[in-house]
Amino acid sequence: AQGGVIGYLIIALGLLAMAVAVYRLVSLTMTDRAIQRQLREMDQPRDNPLGRIAKVYQEDADWDTESLELRLGEAVLKEIPRVNRGLGFLKIAAAVAPLMGLLGTVTGMIITFQAITLFGAGDPKLMAGGISQALVTTVLGLTVAIPTLLMHQLVHSRAKQISELLEQEAVALVAITAGNK
Repeated sequence: AQGGVIGYLIIALGLLAMAVAVYRLVSLTMTDRAIQRQLREMDQPRDNPLGRIAKVYQEDADWDTESLELRLGEAVLKEIPRVNRGLGFLKIAAAVAPLMGLLGTVTGMIITFQAITLFGAGDPKLMAGGISQALVTTVLGLTVAIPTLLMHQLVHSRAKQISELLEQEAVALVAITAGNK
């Protein structure tokens, strides 16, 4: 309550960011498991990113190598946004949280200076509320930003790993086709 409205907004942002991060991490873990299963059964495409790429390969396997390469590249590009979903929000939340803390700091200092202007510097209790808001919102902003930044990096590295695997498998499918022709 000492952070005021800005403090509550920072806390809400932090909770939302953590919920998105955990959801994306769980989702990417499940996607990775589905892709690993798909790697063992490439001849039976399922509803996962690699399965959809394999389906494109099966449908267009008789195309020439260059056309197939373009088609599989397109299929990979369609899957990448799904894999990277939520990363932008986490990055923005990690950047905005300390800025919101700074906003609370400035607001708290304004309250403090207004109290000094109106009542003088003789009563420290009048200044304490504004200084408290300033410090609490700064701490809240950093408390939200640090774990959000860490979770962003964790989710980003998992998404990048999956994206690279999809690209590698698409290239491997093109290589198989080129070797067969």
